Amino acid sequence: MLFEVAGIEVQPWVPPLVSLVISFFTSMGGVSGAFLLLPFQMSVLGYVNPSVSSTNQFYNIVAIPSGVWRFIREGRMVWPLTWVVIVGTLPGVLIGAIVRVQYLPDAKSFKLFMACVLLYIGARMTLDLLKQLRGQTGGAKAAEQRFQEQVARFRELAKAREASGEKLAAVRVLRFNSTRIAYEFYGETYDVPTWGILGLSFIVGIIGGTYGIGGGAIIAPFFVSFFGLPVYTVAGAALMGTFITSVAGVAFYQAIAPFYPTMSVAPDWTLGFLFGIGGMVGMYLGARCQKFVPARYIKWMLSGLLVFLAVKYVLDSLA
Repeated sequence: MLFEVAGIEVQPWVPPLVSLVISFFTSMGGVSGAFLLLPFQMSVLGYVNPSVSSTNQFYNIVAIPSGVWRFIREGRMVWPLTWVVIVGTLPGVLIGAIVRVQYLPDAKSFKLFMACVLLYIGARMTLDLLKQLRGQTGGAKAAEQRFQEQVARFRELAKAREASGEKLAAVRVLRFNSTRIAYEFYGETYDVPTWGILGLSFIVGIIGGTYGIGGGAIIAPFFVSFFGLPVYTVAGAALMGTFITSVAGVAFYQAIAPFYPTMSVAPDWTLGFLFGIGGMVGMYLGARCQKFVPARYIKWMLSGLLVFLAVKYVLDSLA
């Protein structure tokens, strides 16, 4: 099958199968599959046009909604955090699109940029795994256990309240203004600076918009490291932010395409849809099978692959 925008020819069953496999394993490791899908498109399929970034974002649009719906349905979406992430990330994504088309249009320079992003994610994952091996995550394990206990107590309290006709929300906003975001999540209170979240989201938006991943895989670790927010409180916001910014990114790439008539900028809709369908199924299956596969094994595999790809792209860009 010929994909005219991408300028490649591939069997139609290959994109959904590959994205299914990638998202199956990455979802079990707690990270997005979009950052691995782009190297596959460039290195294996030979899709090196700037439109590969927007096609990769379209994959997010198709694959993510089921995950977002799960958070909303379970009442675990921290909306103040989500809105600030979206407001901060959106302009960054648009700037990232311009950077991609204007300053990184050729495959050689873009591969060097890709290498930096992949190396960061891979190194971050490796450091976390090494800390686990050294027994330095006892506090994290204790925090996780404490959270599970809080959830159990919350559910018992919620059932008691429902019996009397009162509904108890999993997320309760305590403060939301230009300086602070404070909320209660399953009985635990968190308080973060609004401008700090906004500024970080803007920077991540530029990186994600340039690469074509939305930024969820990058922003969540920063929230955990710099603001002390447990990952279970930021997952929904990061996922929703990735979805909204991917929609804006794809629309923006499509809008600026006429200004670059000699360059493939707009997404390949058919290819992105095929990737997205496979990703949707892979994320569902990965979530179902996660309890049977130790996450650390998946993360070791992913981190090794990311570092390998980063080194490969550095060498390619220097060749």
